[in-house]
Order: sequence, then C-alpha cells, then structure tokens
Amino acid sequence: MKRLSGILAAAFMFFGGTGAAGAQSAETIGKIENYLNSLNSLEAQFVQVSSNGGTAEGSLFIQKPNRIRMEYADPVSVLIVGNGDYIVYHDKELDQTTHIDYDDIPATLILANDIKIDNKNIKISDFYQDKGTTSITLDYVQKGDIGPITLIFNNSPFELKQWKVIDPQRIEVAVSLYNAQTDTPLDASLFKFKAPKKKTLNYKKK
Repeated sequence: MKRLSGILAAAFMFFGGTGAAGAQSAETIGKIENYLNSLNSLEAQFVQVSSNGGTAEGSLFIQKPNRIRMEYADPVSVLIVGNGDYIVYHDKELDQTTHIDYDDIPATLILANDIKIDNKNIKISDFYQDKGTTSITLDYVQKGDIGPITLIFNNSPFELKQWKVIDPQRIEVAVSLYNAQTDTPLDASLFKFKAPKKKTLNYKKK
C-alpha cells in the first residue's frame, strides 16, 4: 500500500515563494488557465522522485477530457489507465487491480476541459515566478482530503514541466516531464485497460 499511495499521489498531482497570487499576477493566472484549457493531448516521458528517496520513470499520455495513461518502467511495473469514467491502477508484479474515482485525485485539474482558478472552487495557496519558471500551488476547496498540487511551468516557451504533491504519508512526490509533445493524435486504445490473461499450467499426459 505504501508504494500504491506514493505512485497515485504522483500520478494525479513546494516552492517557498511570495505567498498567494495578488492582482499583479492576474495576467499569469489567465495564462495558466488558457494553457490548461487549450491543451487537447499530451505525450511525454517522465521521471518521478520522492522525498523518501524513491525514483521511477515511464511514459505519460493524456487525452482530454479525463483520459490518462501512466506506464511505469521496470522495476516498478505499474500501469495507470483512466478511460473518462474511472481510473484503473494495475500492479503487474502482484497482478492486482484497483479502481479509483476521479473525484478522489488531484488529476482532475489537468484533465478537465474547463479549468477556472477563481479562488472559489480552486484556491491559490502559493505562487512564485522568476525569469525562467512559474510555480503555482492549488487547493480544491470542496475536495475533502485531496491535498494541494503544485504545477511548475517553463516560461519560454510556456509549458508544463513538473507537478508536485504530498501523499498521505507526508512524502513529497515530484513528476518531471521530458520530450513532451502536445496536441498530437493518440490511439484510443491507450486509454482502455485490458486485464492480462491468467496463466494456466499445462500438464503433460503420461
């Protein structure tokens, strides 16, 4: 379960900064909204690093609205697939499958079609910007136990490069994206989970 919680936190999303965004950052907030809302698809390689020393890597695919695939490379051997209705977490090593509701993960933020950072449903708890990067930490006001998610963007060109979350064990998990391609056609089969066939034992007749 420890590995499950850490990976889920990363999959579905702290800079010390200047505090919550003020009026002077309204233009940047609008830029973040426009970027997230205009993003139709995303394909990238990722590297995941946890504050407890854990590391992992793999491939990420997003097709809006609400479809996601994160395939972890060995030795983690985990597959996460969201088809728009629910999310499947499959541990290949243990051959165990868990179903997760979209309402229980911070990923809703980057998978939705209409994102509004209005400090009502989504509240800005931290904001930082320098010449190279922009970081924003967002809290869901009515999402219960879902923790904040920090999105980090490159400023030129403006694009999502990393997200950070804190899992239930208070471990910070950061996922960095590499070789990202946006708005390219993705095969629909990527977002369909097919349970592996059970292996059968073949006995030779004497």
